[in-house]
Amino acid sequence: MNESPLALGPVAQDARAPWREWLLLGGALVATAVLLWAVSGEPVVAVAFAGGALLLGGALRLALRLRPQVAAPDFAAPDWSVTHAAIERPDMGIAITDRAGRLACASLRFSEWFGLGAAPPRLPVSKPQAEALDAAARAAWRDGRATLDLIETATGRWSGEVARAGRGEDYLVWRFTPVNQRDLVAEMVQHIGGKVGRALARESIQAAVVAPDGRILAGNTAFASRASGEENGAVAGTEFVAWFRSDEQERIYYAREGAKGIPVRFIHLPVADPDGGIDADPSHTASLFILLDNQGGVGDARTGLPQIEALLARLPLGLAMTDRDGRFLFANRAFLRAAGHDDTMPPPYPSDLVIREDKGALADAVRRYAQGAPTAGDVAVRLRSSPEEPVSLSLAGVRGLGDGAVLLSLKDSSEETRLKREIAQATKMQAVGQLAGGVAHDFNNVLTAIIGYCDLMLMRHTPGDSDYDDIQQIKANSNRAASLTRQLLAFSRQQTLRPEVLQLPDVVAEVSTLLKRLLGGKIQLEVTHDRDLGFVRADPVQLEQVLLNLAVNARDAMADNKSGGVLRLMTRRITAADVRGMKSDILPIGDYTALIVEDNGHGIKPALLGKIFEPFFTTKEKGKGTGLGLSTVYGIVKQSGGFIFAESEVGRGTRFSIYLPVHAPDPAASLEGPKPKADVRREWSGGGRVLLVEDEDTVRAVAERALVRQGYEVTTAADGEEGLEAIGRNGPFDLVVSDVVMPSMDGPAMAREIRRLKPDLPVLFMSGYAEEQLRRDIDIPNMHFIAKPFSVAQIVAAVEKVLRGA
Repeated sequence: MNESPLALGPVAQDARAPWREWLLLGGALVATAVLLWAVSGEPVVAVAFAGGALLLGGALRLALRLRPQVAAPDFAAPDWSVTHAAIERPDMGIAITDRAGRLACASLRFSEWFGLGAAPPRLPVSKPQAEALDAAARAAWRDGRATLDLIETATGRWSGEVARAGRGEDYLVWRFTPVNQRDLVAEMVQHIGGKVGRALARESIQAAVVAPDGRILAGNTAFASRASGEENGAVAGTEFVAWFRSDEQERIYYAREGAKGIPVRFIHLPVADPDGGIDADPSHTASLFILLDNQGGVGDARTGLPQIEALLARLPLGLAMTDRDGRFLFANRAFLRAAGHDDTMPPPYPSDLVIREDKGALADAVRRYAQGAPTAGDVAVRLRSSPEEPVSLSLAGVRGLGDGAVLLSLKDSSEETRLKREIAQATKMQAVGQLAGGVAHDFNNVLTAIIGYCDLMLMRHTPGDSDYDDIQQIKANSNRAASLTRQLLAFSRQQTLRPEVLQLPDVVAEVSTLLKRLLGGKIQLEVTHDRDLGFVRADPVQLEQVLLNLAVNARDAMADNKSGGVLRLMTRRITAADVRGMKSDILPIGDYTALIVEDNGHGIKPALLGKIFEPFFTTKEKGKGTGLGLSTVYGIVKQSGGFIFAESEVGRGTRFSIYLPVHAPDPAASLEGPKPKADVRREWSGGGRVLLVEDEDTVRAVAERALVRQGYEVTTAADGEEGLEAIGRNGPFDLVVSDVVMPSMDGPAMAREIRRLKPDLPVLFMSGYAEEQLRRDIDIPNMHFIAKPFSVAQIVAAVEKVLRGA
């Protein structure tokens, strides 16, 4: 073995020439002794020092020579062929790169997947993935290790890992592992060799999975028995065509049975990715062969079709078959269900299932696949049962089945379509709610100005004046418009609620008398309650509005009922176990108290049931409904934390079920008990300095005039920044009255800045949004609220209440 330079230490070198060391040591001692003699003037001391040093050096030298020598590690020159053999793995691609990014070594799998033309991180991938590779390389050089979630090319998908390695840590080891993909061939082999194959065998249907090179990968017992004569005969790995022979009439027989046996017909199905993935090319994938006995002989148009029909009828896939003229030969239940066809028998032609605009395209596609070489493809059609939802109908040309020429496949996507509609409906309701809330908020500013100016004009007129009644009419219509905006805010869940802990039967009892007068004498009201109902937390006034709106809709739905009608109000106790049994995707598991409103009116059509909660949607005659009744119900229930469901059957009636969560009181709060309210009243004899901040000129003018008339000194500002300047410029104020949403600086931001200067200054917010939502978002102490639109008397009363400290 060649000695490494690291193995040659100083001691080993001295052993080759010891006399040199002694000569150097002696010379050094003599020089030191002479120097010592010259300094001290004592020759005896110099000689003694030289002798002692000589003895000590000899002893040290002897100890070093007797010490066992340890050679430095002996490293052989790198042999990359050994490294290549070490990294070779069938399930992983490994590559090694140096500091310059050059490929030092790569496994066979890596070269198959990525080629050797580029080394990582410069692989043939998309730009985002190339950036991820570069980032992983930098992280590995820095931290020693990094991972890659997903690398995707045209040939596959991999996850990756890169680690720093080497004596000098000047190499990167890249490891790529395939991401598990569906192995359709392996699945088919398992099915044919397992339960599915046995089911086919019971129907005397032979099946085999054949690789692209003609080898049998799997066969069921029926195929093995016919081919080899044994039920468990070894057919896997043999040549598929070797088990068959043909005669002059091109009839195919099993080779073992010969011409005396029963001829068979083949159905060839490529085991390919139906979505067009990397295994979609039939020439590069395995095939499933289904073999049927041709007992009718050549020319029997219906040969094998009963067996095929029995097979396809058991499959959960929607499958059907047509002849060369495009007529249905049969269709299984899954196909008819997916096509929205209620009858158990298919119509004459597939085009009878689609809308008129798609009939020609589908008929042409069926004729095209019925002729020529057997191919497969898809065509987009719109079914008559759901014309607004295009579906993909798969077609495949088949041969050897007599009249059977085209196999059709249709996926039952009704559940998927239902989920899409629910998501779209929820998104639309949310968007409409945001729009309605914004419109209502802006409209409230306009109504505030109209109502305010009406109040100011009424102060200058007395009853009997020519203009007094007109002004009152304007104010009445403005108040009516304000009620519509409140309904819009209810739908968008932005109205002001006053929630209380209550029992639903108490709310029903409060409104029952009014409901009886509202329903009239022909409609009977039935009320039933469960025992042990849980408390709920909601606004009783708004719940009464919910009952009134639902009762009005029920009354109108039962108006045509000659025998009158019955409106049922029911409260039910719903436990978490009951909710779990419902298996609802919407209702969370928990305890609820349910309020059910049920009528026996004309019902709602299924196509309209998903739209009833939309604002301005109504099924009533023109001019007889605003379309805001049920949308208001929806908003109130949602804002109260509940859920509402509608069920209806045309001609039988409609049922609305409202689920409100059972209120669980805070144990700490119940133990503490109610806190005594602090007496915050203060001496106030009227008047005061008020800072009014409002960006709407008309609202600001109305509020200013109303407060000035009551003796207040009012300073106005158009936004938050002007309000802050007024605080610093005009001295102390007794109250700040401010809008919430303003340009530049909004009301809450201004209030926080003011509180830094004046911690005790009260703030009265004016807004068209819900007070509960504002308090949750703003969270400022000593904050008060007045809802828009308000009258002159209301704004004056609110200011007086705050200044009194009530």
